[in-house]
Amino acid sequence: MKGILLSGGMDSTTLAYLEQPDIAFNINYGQLPAKAEREASRKICRELNIKLIEINIDCSSLGSGDLAGKGKLEVGAESDWWPYRNQLLITLAATKALTQGCKELIIGTVASDSYHKDGSPEFIDRISALISFQEGGLIITAPGIKYSASDLIKIAKLPPQLLAMTHSCHKANLPCFECRGCNKHQNTLDDLEVL
Repeated sequence: MKGILLSGGMDSTTLAYLEQPDIAFNINYGQLPAKAEREASRKICRELNIKLIEINIDCSSLGSGDLAGKGKLEVGAESDWWPYRNQLLITLAATKALTQGCKELIIGTVASDSYHKDGSPEFIDRISALISFQEGGLIITAPGIKYSASDLIKIAKLPPQLLAMTHSCHKANLPCFECRGCNKHQNTLDDLEVL
């Protein structure tokens, strides 16, 4: 069985469409746009007929940067850096995925995410080795890691109605049009020549 960590953003939505997992996991971990991400994930899973498991764990006291509504830490590369965020989310999703019989957990990392170490191919290799070393043998994959968001969308031939369901803002449940998530979303639409 194959699962996906689904944020409701463009990258994980595109991979859900392309990979057709059996199950999706959306995590409200205390991030500011959690409500919009959850609603986007619900719509996408209904559209793709994927079972959605919703996980709620408040880690907001651990966060930093845009997603937590706090200042940027000096050790973080960008304003959207939350310490060990991908490691945390992968661990939480993997914990639930294993109980559902999953053998693979897909994450929506693309090439531009490597500006954070936990978005790099090296991180994916290491976290997969660590998770699969433990009982259950679950592997972590990032099928989009070699592609830009727009190239991945083109390869998948993502229908426009699915793209319209996504939420990318890091700061709010409505797009702020100022954060790195909103900027990436707009740049991707520009690349795709979507009006």
